[in-house]
Amino acid sequence: MLTNMETNTSYLGSIKEALETEAREILKLKDRLDSSINDIINMILNCDEKIIITGMGKSGLIGRKIAATFASTGTSSFFLHPGEALHGDLGKITKDDIVMAISNSGETEEIMKILPSVRRIGAKIISIVGSKTSTLARRSDFVIDIGDIEEACPLGLAPTSTTTVTLALGDALAVALLKARDFKPENFALFHPGGSLGRRLLLTVNHIAKRKKVNPTANADDDVKDVLFKMTESGLGAVTVVDKEGRVCGILTDGDIRRELTKGNQVLDKKITDIYSKNPIVIHTNQLATEALRIMEDHNFDVLPVVQKDNKPIALLHIQDLTRLGL
Repeated sequence: MLTNMETNTSYLGSIKEALETEAREILKLKDRLDSSINDIINMILNCDEKIIITGMGKSGLIGRKIAATFASTGTSSFFLHPGEALHGDLGKITKDDIVMAISNSGETEEIMKILPSVRRIGAKIISIVGSKTSTLARRSDFVIDIGDIEEACPLGLAPTSTTTVTLALGDALAVALLKARDFKPENFALFHPGGSLGRRLLLTVNHIAKRKKVNPTANADDDVKDVLFKMTESGLGAVTVVDKEGRVCGILTDGDIRRELTKGNQVLDKKITDIYSKNPIVIHTNQLATEALRIMEDHNFDVLPVVQKDNKPIALLHIQDLTRLGL
């Protein structure tokens, strides 16, 4: 009977072997590719319409991921199930599209059935296959031959290395395309506005300021006691101090008041003139929210006034306004 340690070691060996096999097959593909890949990249770059990716079974699952990666990195793309294509979805293909068909055998029945229609429509065909002599390869405009691949599955039956290699190839194509397009993080963020990257690269201070319902301000000659009530009412623990024209000239926090009290100063009935911080750092509405967060973290601020071009405050940001957005 195997001990727990012996059993775990046996599993670990199998896992390492599978990983080594798949990694080896990916590296073999690197050496199989030739200059024809440049023609494929150029054709995709010059395509003004869509890259339509199709495949059955596991190849279809990989195709969905490749289509998603293409779409998120600047190459308009979607996945088309060949079975659904046979029942009306071929209408999604136009003569200006490129169809990328994935089939390790190159003989997948459903794909073979849609090829004549794709040809009649006029779309170009790129195939990703395991054999250049397959039917799919022979009927394609361009062929990426991934070759005869050793599966990580010891039975040689379950698609393992083949799907991994195809997935890696799709990623490599997407990377080549985004480099050719000089695709930048800001472009990526446009396709991911709901994610943390999108928020970091697109969200401006103005987006947050518009949602703020309080903008506590005080005049330099206001009484400390009255200003303290404003702080409590706003829940921000601070007020922006403005001059006679309504422009920012300072900021006062409840911490400033507490420090005066600990010194023994009776400040509650005095004016805030002598205790507020003059010429505070502010953030403008068109600046990124991440810049506001950086300022607050660098200076250990909890609040930061938001100003318009005329330096008039429209909101008082609290650091929690930013951190709760996942910035």
